[in-house]
Parts: sequence; structure tokens; C-alpha cells
Amino acid sequence: MSATLSEDQSRVMTLSLVVAIILLVAKVAAAAITGSSAIYSDAAESVTHVLAVAFASWALRLAHKPSDDTHHFGHDKVAFISSGFEGAMISAAALLILYDAANKAFASEAVHSMAIGMILTGAAAGVNLVLGLSLLRVGKKRNSPVLRANGEHVLADVWTSVAVLAALALVQFTGWRGWDPICAALAGGKLLWTGWRLMRESFGGLMDEADLTVEKELRDLLDTGCATHHLSYHNLRHRHSGRTHWVEFHLVFPDETDLHHAHEIATELEGQVATLLGQDVRVITHLEPRSAEHQEERWELR
Repeated sequence: MSATLSEDQSRVMTLSLVVAIILLVAKVAAAAITGSSAIYSDAAESVTHVLAVAFASWALRLAHKPSDDTHHFGHDKVAFISSGFEGAMISAAALLILYDAANKAFASEAVHSMAIGMILTGAAAGVNLVLGLSLLRVGKKRNSPVLRANGEHVLADVWTSVAVLAALALVQFTGWRGWDPICAALAGGKLLWTGWRLMRESFGGLMDEADLTVEKELRDLLDTGCATHHLSYHNLRHRHSGRTHWVEFHLVFPDETDLHHAHEIATELEGQVATLLGQDVRVITHLEPRSAEHQEERWELR
């Protein structure tokens, strides 16, 4: 993947910010018109969404800034900070929604102009569904935690809108306004789970948590490659820094192996690893003679 910000990433993130602002205005207006707790919860989530998208837009550009004299490994770990911030914003909105739903459960305000509220909320849900799926698609294609987290946030907004529609429909057909805070509380619970999951994934990325699926794929490839060339390997390590896969391992050659030949084999295996993982990959190998395989290298052990 190119080190520069791709056109599709920039376009979809700008669109996300513009849509978030427009829908926030529409939801605040709908909440003011109807007095609905569920619509208020939807608007509250949209406030945090605008803040999160603005932060994510900045983080996406910083993540693609090339390495420099003070950041030798680039800046792409900011992607995990961004997704963690997005998760925190979702969780904050969820707590606010739950608090408001609890208060409204014991209040006696009526819900007004439900038809207008349902139209505005339904339109917002449709727009967010298309946008959220687009963000996830581009985020997966470009291996971007920022876009994936933003897509999750947008789809979380869809869930709150669905809860609003359910609340207004139930109030309309049953005449009991208690459905309004109940649906708001259900939406708040769903948002709290989504926010926690994003923060957990962000923390794992910042702590260089290994992907066990990638681990198995790498070991299967190296087992096959080393068997073909009558080699062995050890000390495999890998991590994902937000945009780049980093992989390193030791290759053990027979003592009589020519250095140039060993280098050719190592380069071949590095290329296979890069092809397996795709996107932006950095592979580092350490070549050892078999007679030195068991020498202790404390700085390399994990």
C-alpha cells in the first residue's frame, strides 16, 4: 500500500464528517419538535460522532505521514488512538442515553409530532447504513483501523435510529409512552458494548497484541518454506502498527551454506511473507549458522 493517503480513504472520511454534521442538525431539530427521549438519545450519540469523526479525520492523515528523524517507524499507531477515542465517545454517549432514559421513565412528558420524527430518523438511518458499510469496505480494503472504527460508529448510529423508530411506532400504536425510554435504554446498552469493544481493540493494537490467525498462517508458510530448503527457524514475532505489518524471524542454515545463497533463500521467504499478508509489510530476517543456533541472545528472546 502506498505511504500516502489514498483518494478513496480521503473521500469517504470527508463524506463521513459532512454527513455527521448534517444529520446532527436534523436529529436535534427532531428531538426539539417531538420531545422524544429516544430521538434525544440519537441526537446525543450524533454529537459524540461529530467529535470522533473530526479526530479520526486528523488521525487518518497523520497515520500516513512518512517516517522522519524522530519517528523511525512512521506515525501509523495514531490509528489505534483514534479508534480508542471513537470507542470512548460511543461509550460516553451510551451513558448519557441511559441516564436520560432513566429520568424520562419517571417523567410524564408526552411525545409530539411522531410522524415528523419517524421520517427524519428513518432518513438518517438509511444514509448512515450506506455510509457505514462504505467506511467498513474501504477500511478493510486499506487495512485502516481508523476507517473501520468510524464505520462501526456510523453503524452504531443506525442502531440508535432503529431504536427510535421502534419507540415511536410502539408509542403510536399502543399509546403508552413508556416504550420511548425503554427503547432508548436498549440503544444505550448496544452502544456501550460497541464502545467497549473498540476501546479493547485499540488497547490491543497499542500493546502490539499478536493476531493468532496471522500467527498460524505465518507458521504454516515458514514450515513449508523451510522444509523445502532444509532449514529451520525460530523466534517468530509479528505485530500490526495500524497500517503496517511487521514480521521478523531467525533462519538457521547449515554451516557450509554460502552467504549469497543464504541471502537468496531469506529474500525468497521474505517475499512469500509479504505476499501472504499483503498491503504494507516489513519483513526482517536474521541468518544464523546451525552451530550457533542455541547461543543465547537475550535481546532477541521473547
